[in-house]
Amino acid sequence: MLQPLKEGYREYKSPKHICVTCPFLAQCTESKGHQKVVTRHIWQEYVEEADHLRYHEDIKPIYAKRKKQLSEYSQMQKKSMRWTTLRGLKKLSMQAMLTFAAMNLKKMANWTWRGPEMA
Repeated sequence: MLQPLKEGYREYKSPKHICVTCPFLAQCTESKGHQKVVTRHIWQEYVEEADHLRYHEDIKPIYAKRKKQLSEYSQMQKKSMRWTTLRGLKKLSMQAMLTFAAMNLKKMANWTWRGPEMA
């Protein structure tokens, strides 16, 4: 009994009349119907393209920036910036910049208050 495919998947079947005479049938499939069946998600080609691009030399700097952005996002989570009462991109940008400026001032204050490190 064949099970129905999940939504978003396609099933590709090879033609039986070609596969019966193929010398590589044993390497390709062991099905009794002499038919190769491949199930793929409809977006699989885009996933493969994204994987291919991820390791391209021109794209690596973008991933480095993304890693930094994720770090900033986690800082925003820690500083209670998950929700805001402000509306609009301009006001949100202003709040984010002020918060990050305060965080940077705190870092600088910690650096200056520390005495020289002993060896």
